[in-house]
Amino acid sequence: MPTVRSVTDATFVDQVLLADGLVLVDFWAAWCKPCRAMAPVVEQFAAANRSRITVVKLNVDENRETSETYGITTIPTLRAFRGGREVASIVGALPRKALETRLRGVLGRGAAQGPID
Repeated sequence: MPTVRSVTDATFVDQVLLADGLVLVDFWAAWCKPCRAMAPVVEQFAAANRSRITVVKLNVDENRETSETYGITTIPTLRAFRGGREVASIVGALPRKALETRLRGVLGRGAAQGPID
């Protein structure tokens, strides 16, 4: 099973908002160089944290409804969801260590706690 799987407008609610646990969504596009640079970082992060978070990708060009719903105007954008609520947002490419640092709080955070940025 791949470490990072794709979601679509049709599967977003079930695989992200209704999912058990923490889900990180990588909003990206094939033409986006920073998105392509982030792809291995996201893969490595997903593999290293597989027991604590589910990581998915959503192509913004092919899934405009979800992209518009969440106001995605810059890519790459990473959003973490728990219990149907956004709990973290990261805009732009960054190295794996920085990604891990930015998401450290939500990886151990309970569902009742609020969003971080």
